[in-house]
Amino acid sequence: MAQSSVTLAGVVKTFGGVGVIKGVSLEVEPGELVVFVGPSGCGKSTLLRLIAGLETPDAGTIKIGARDVTHVHPSKRGIAMVFQSYALYPHMTVAQNMAFGLKIRGMTRADADERVKRAAAILQLDELLDRKPRALSGGQRQRAAIGRAIVREPDVFLFDEPLSNLDAALRGQMRVELARLHAQLGTTMVYVTHDQVEAMTLASKIVVLNAGRIEQIGAPLELYHHPANMFVAGFIGSPKMNFVPATVTSADTNSVRIVAAGVDLSLPIAAAAKPGDAVTLGVRPEDFRIANDGGGFAGRIALLEPLGSETIAHIAVDGAGPSPLVVKLAGDTRLSPSDAIRLTIDPARAHLFDANGASLRARGN
Repeated sequence: MAQSSVTLAGVVKTFGGVGVIKGVSLEVEPGELVVFVGPSGCGKSTLLRLIAGLETPDAGTIKIGARDVTHVHPSKRGIAMVFQSYALYPHMTVAQNMAFGLKIRGMTRADADERVKRAAAILQLDELLDRKPRALSGGQRQRAAIGRAIVREPDVFLFDEPLSNLDAALRGQMRVELARLHAQLGTTMVYVTHDQVEAMTLASKIVVLNAGRIEQIGAPLELYHHPANMFVAGFIGSPKMNFVPATVTSADTNSVRIVAAGVDLSLPIAAAAKPGDAVTLGVRPEDFRIANDGGGFAGRIALLEPLGSETIAHIAVDGAGPSPLVVKLAGDTRLSPSDAIRLTIDPARAHLFDANGASLRARGN
């Protein structure tokens, strides 16, 4: 299948005078699987609809490959879209559903059947082609909807939260199948989800959106280890990063010393900070350790969530903010709610954010 880039330059979209997309510029390279992620209302589905041609931008340009498709009809853009709802015709078989769009385009039955056969083999639908949608599971219906997109042999696939209607087990299975599908086809894919786990496991590149603007673009682990700001740090990762208010006590070219929740910490972060600055310490749940020497953050366990391989502990710490710290501990932890506990962190893995929420940790630090 073909591979095409997708280029957005200064794209703006408003509804009723309210800005939904606010000057978005983005380059999707040929063959990439790019995931748009963000909270409800951030504009990710609107951005996908703009690429598809289902919405028209108020300003800016959209290109697929070298073609400017800003005002081109969706059917002429070389895209295929998979929606959250399966949108299968209930009176047609799987094969008929997959071939219907090809029939409308005037393709011969032999050619259409050949495309359906190839797509069915890719999606393991061979034994289901004669069934109607009511005889399929949710995962099988979604595979049929994806098959309908594959037979079009598009330049770009667009996915709008395609797994949202599936239960947790099926979502996990379909994530694996979508990753395999991308590796097999190599076609450019743009995928929208509110689930950051889907974003982390599927994407070659993630675009984090917030209130119609791009907060950060990067590979999944780049965003995880080097978030540009508190929004990205709190959105990427499950459970999310802990934030503790802190004050700078000293800083030089190699480190910053802070006091957070009564604990003095020296962090190996080169930052433009000065004594007295209000900052925020960010710590991932897995970067806490139980302190056995009497130092560190003093707290009390409010809740334990045993998950087998690990235990998620919610720990109330004075001065650490209104919410308990969320900490990942070993699965065989011998602790109980209300137990006193002390925690330390690895300074090299800590994050620091300024009063505006921007990261003070340079990439590579």
